[in-house]
Amino acid sequence: MFPTYHPNFDLMDELSLKKVPFFFMVDFLLEKVEVFQENEIEEESLLIDFQNFKNMKTTEAENAEIELKILSESAEIYRKGFDFVQENLRQGNSYLTNYTVKSEIAINLTLKEIFYHSKAKYKVWYNDEFVFFSPETFVEIIDDQIYTHPMKGTIEASIENAVEILKNDVKEKAEHFTVVDLLRNDLSMVADEVQVDEFQSIDFIKTQQKDLYAMSSKISGKLKPEFQNKIGTVMKTLLPAGSILGAPKPKTLEIIVEAENYDRGFYTGVCGWFDGENLDSCVMIRFIEKENGKLFFKSGGGITHLSKFADEYQEMKNKIYVPIH
Repeated sequence: MFPTYHPNFDLMDELSLKKVPFFFMVDFLLEKVEVFQENEIEEESLLIDFQNFKNMKTTEAENAEIELKILSESAEIYRKGFDFVQENLRQGNSYLTNYTVKSEIAINLTLKEIFYHSKAKYKVWYNDEFVFFSPETFVEIIDDQIYTHPMKGTIEASIENAVEILKNDVKEKAEHFTVVDLLRNDLSMVADEVQVDEFQSIDFIKTQQKDLYAMSSKISGKLKPEFQNKIGTVMKTLLPAGSILGAPKPKTLEIIVEAENYDRGFYTGVCGWFDGENLDSCVMIRFIEKENGKLFFKSGGGITHLSKFADEYQEMKNKIYVPIH
C-alpha cells in the first residue's frame, strides 16, 4: 500500500548531494512529489513563508476581519468513518488511527488573502488550489543531526487548568505516547543515537475563533552515513508522517483509505525547504482547499479505543480555524 517510488525523490537526492537549494511538496500517498529550485519558485503560483525562507515580495496589511462559517460539519459522514475505525481498533488491526474529514466552509477572504493575513510557523499558498498554515514541524536536518517534533493532543485554552488536563488525560496521553514511540522507531531507520529530548511540551495557538493548546515532543538522532545529503531518500523512508497516519503504519493506511470518503491529496503530506546545507520541513495541516469553486477545510485527529465520538467530533471542528488575530 506504500507507493515509495517517484522519480522526484531521486531528483531531491541529486540536488541535495550537489547542495542546490530547493523546495518540495509530497502528498499524503506519495503519489505527487513537486520539486522547485529557487529560481523556479514564482510568486504568482507558489507563496512560501517558513522560518528560514520566504518568497513574498510584499507584506500586505496584517489586519483583517475574518468571517468563517462551517457549512457542513459532516456529522453523519464522520460517524460512519469513526465507527469503522473503532471496529478495526477493537479487532487489533490498529492501535492509533488518524481519521479526518473535509468540511465545506464559507470565508470572506481569498486563499491568497488567508495566506498573507494568517500567522503560523509554516504557511504555503499554491496556485489558488490550497493554502495551509501549519504549526507542526516534520523533520529538521542540521549538520547531519535529524530532529522531529510530533504534535498530538489539543484542548481549548479557555478551559480551567487546560494544560494539566491535556497532559494527564488518559486518552490524549496514550495517543501522544504512541506517536512518540512511532516517530522514534521511524527515525531509527535513518539515524543512530535516537533519543527523546523533550516530552509533552505545550504550544499555544491563538486564533480569532478560539485559542488552543497543543502538545508536542522533540526526538533527535544522527543521520546514518547512507542517508546524509540525501533528502529524497530520507523522505521516502519516513513518509507518510506517523503523526497524521497512526500505527502500525501499513494496516492503518488501509483503514484510513477505506474510512475516509475523500482523497486527502496534499493535506497531511509534507513540504520542506533545503537551503543547500540544512532542511526544515512541516506537516501540511490546517488546510483549506478549493474544489469546483467551493472551499473545504480538512481536519481530524487520532482515534484510539478510548476515543468517544462526541469528543473526537468536537476536536475535528475545533481545528477548523484561521489564525488571524
